[in-house]
Amino acid sequence: MARLSRVEDRPTPEEVYNWKVYANAIIATWAAVMIGYDSAFIGTSISLASFKNEFGLATKTTNEFNFISANIVSVFQAGCFFGAFFGYLIGYFLGRKHGLLISSAIFILGAGLQCGTNLSTGLGIMYAGRIIVGLGIGIASNLAPIYVAEISPPAIRGRLIGMYELCWQFGGVIGFWINYGVTQHIGPSHKQWLIAFAVQLIPGSLLFVGSFFLIESPRWLVSRDRNATALTNLARLRNLPQDAPYVVEEFAEIEAAIAHERSLAGAGFFGPLRTVFTSRTLVYRLMLGSSLFIWQNGTGINAINYYSPTIFKSIGVTGTSTSLLTTGVYGIIKLFGALIWLLYMVDTFGRRGVLLAGSFGGAICMYYIGTYIAIAKPTLHPSATIGPGGRSAIAFFYIWTIFYSPTWNGTPWVVGAEMFPQHVRTFTQACQAASNWFWGFIIARFTPQMFTSMGYGVYIFFATLMVLSMPFIFFILPETKQVPLERMEELFAPGMKPWKAHDIVMARVHESRGLRDSSPKEGSFREEMDLKQNV
Repeated sequence: MARLSRVEDRPTPEEVYNWKVYANAIIATWAAVMIGYDSAFIGTSISLASFKNEFGLATKTTNEFNFISANIVSVFQAGCFFGAFFGYLIGYFLGRKHGLLISSAIFILGAGLQCGTNLSTGLGIMYAGRIIVGLGIGIASNLAPIYVAEISPPAIRGRLIGMYELCWQFGGVIGFWINYGVTQHIGPSHKQWLIAFAVQLIPGSLLFVGSFFLIESPRWLVSRDRNATALTNLARLRNLPQDAPYVVEEFAEIEAAIAHERSLAGAGFFGPLRTVFTSRTLVYRLMLGSSLFIWQNGTGINAINYYSPTIFKSIGVTGTSTSLLTTGVYGIIKLFGALIWLLYMVDTFGRRGVLLAGSFGGAICMYYIGTYIAIAKPTLHPSATIGPGGRSAIAFFYIWTIFYSPTWNGTPWVVGAEMFPQHVRTFTQACQAASNWFWGFIIARFTPQMFTSMGYGVYIFFATLMVLSMPFIFFILPETKQVPLERMEELFAPGMKPWKAHDIVMARVHESRGLRDSSPKEGSFREEMDLKQNV
């Protein structure tokens, strides 16, 4: 039964699917737990009365508190932005293993600084800790998926890289629920808010320790001309002797691929940069892929992730515990939505289809919530219980989550990985990760002020952005599902209409394979898994 779940590119010995490759992938994808947790816990932590009292925020005006909370949240995103580029630098010169080790060490340092913050130190150390944690996470967000892609056997590559998204959402669930747990069991105190900050040290320390046991990527070693070590590591990962036919063949392919990439991009750190920025079509694709993260943040996702208590308060949810409980349910729905996307939707309905559906359904939900708040004005009529209108607004918020999670949550990362050839993908991945963190910073920095000045207009704003994303997706973004990497150039050929490009290119692919009348589904499975390597 295990073999039935894999589509192999060649006859593969069972030894290849061994515990070593799974263990190394799990250690690397554990970095996503750090990312998910840190993205989720901070918004609910700074809303705790114990945190506000500790730093004198309870006496601040609304504008003053919004300014401080936005700084605490957004400096993390700024650190992630620069960390994404540092990840390319560190990954090139020091490798994937040492890069993840460094990222976790930086993360632990930043988390430790946050835990050392108190009334006497003020928030200065908190800001520094948030920036440093962001640097570590930015590095990890670049290197972890690349490492897993490089060590995985093709037949299970998608499965192993899928654990990255799963770990991200798992960390998010813990982050959303942690403050609900402390409010239920610990009274308002320094200890109450400190626990959520201290929990950061757990995933960071586990990655730090685990990184010592990682087997360095054979592909990176070959790129640094350390071929003997690379062959040893490949044999260890495949659990086969170095002279086994499977290992010999795969190692020869790695050497050939590296040589081919050097011939295309040139040797050295700046080779991929020169290749991208001297090609109009690659620059266009880089702008297109990076712009998807504008629209992703335009859904309102980071406003919700970081300021969920504010979101639910605007709908009419009162009481800290109730708000945190409602936020926790949101995290669980988001986790299951991501699983549905990973296991089924993105490979069944394509990239354009899921993005269009997510924008359409999400816009309706946001318009409904904004309309309800405009009419009912729940913040002006507080009540211990939520009426039918408030419950319907919360229901539409959860429906929005159902639309977002299996669509915009991970699909931009897939498209970004698919659009670029292998010899520049490490660099373009860094650029797109930086784009994600940059636009996340913009949203995180200004969301509190938006709620103060715009009220229900915030929901109308995000809904309208989702509507505007639909013509962008339809008229500008070509469908990349099932298109082989070597044919990706054809999607962006001059005069090719994006909404027709997929059908035209796939017809050519089927004709060249002599499969015009046959289904491409089984043949495209490995291509789809390969293309997910940077999700």
